[in-house]
Amino acid sequence: MRKIYLVLFSALSVTAVKAQNKFNLLVGTYTNTCQSNGIYVYEFDASTGDYKLKNSSESIVSPSYLSVSADNKFIYAVNENGTQSTVSSFSYDSQSGKINLLNKNDALGADPCHLINDDKNVIAANYSGGSIAVFKKNPDGSITEVQQLIQHEGKGPNAARQEKAHVHMVVFSPDKKFVLSNDLGLDKVFIYKYNPTSKNEILTLKGSVDVKPGSGPRHLTFSKDGKFVYLVQELDGTLTTLSWDKTGSLKVVAETSILAKDFKGGTGAAAIKLSPDGNFLYLTDRVDANAISVYKILKTGALELVEQQSTLGKGPRDFAIDPTGNYVLVGHQYTNDIVIFKRDTATGKLTDTGRRIQLCSPVGLVFTKI
Repeated sequence: MRKIYLVLFSALSVTAVKAQNKFNLLVGTYTNTCQSNGIYVYEFDASTGDYKLKNSSESIVSPSYLSVSADNKFIYAVNENGTQSTVSSFSYDSQSGKINLLNKNDALGADPCHLINDDKNVIAANYSGGSIAVFKKNPDGSITEVQQLIQHEGKGPNAARQEKAHVHMVVFSPDKKFVLSNDLGLDKVFIYKYNPTSKNEILTLKGSVDVKPGSGPRHLTFSKDGKFVYLVQELDGTLTTLSWDKTGSLKVVAETSILAKDFKGGTGAAAIKLSPDGNFLYLTDRVDANAISVYKILKTGALELVEQQSTLGKGPRDFAIDPTGNYVLVGHQYTNDIVIFKRDTATGKLTDTGRRIQLCSPVGLVFTKI
């Protein structure tokens, strides 16, 4: 009898492990260059690298960046469409992958490119509008009209790209007491105190930090211990390390370049992500580089380059690391595919699996539980 129990227990354990290794991959796309329904849901097996399409949205305009609610029941998306841009809310059934539009509201700023959410609010970064828009959540998961709009003003030394403010990201601090916002046009990272229950003063400015002139701050991520911020700058390939403390103080402590010494050509640094174990940092570079860089994070918070290699496509705007850390999936805006890399969890290094997800202009990738 004991042997039977052991066999049953082993079988159940294996089943549980397999279940834990399966996730949904949500992909946001641009819909103005090729045929796309908007948001796609794939089931991804993080033990094998296999995938299958589960579902998609219906004719959603350019949902380029996605944010999923903590309870895994709702998806929020920016809809990049010039001055007609909106922010949308969707119900989400993770089992079937079914997505239904709940509502959408004007972003009150052109070309929103990033957003975050918690149980009270949805906060979006309007790139061309140079502003931050805050929406309240309704009980059914839908969003209100904009309750607060913060307009950035100014310009930077790069006349072609920094002619005005260009808000590129909003991100919560680890304790959710602050929201950080990168402005590519102003070469600044803004720190806002977060007041989630306020009606129309949800964000109040605490201060800002200047980074290298003309560098164009794009995306950042916090270290696992919350003591450091790693910021990648789009215009010149700078990678900046900043210290962070719980009072909302942000200070530049180190700078390096993601560009290879012999590199010549255009650069356009894009996404930056931390591995699930917090030991490695990954970031992509576009234009002529089309590369992904891997850095080991030392105990001091300093970075050590592990490798840099081709993403095997053009326009690696975003990528996602599966929750187990086994795979890195890189979406290519211009070659219309997602390249699946196997990740060595000990060294951080990447190997091409040969697997590709063919998809129109994938530009935002996020994993969720099933």
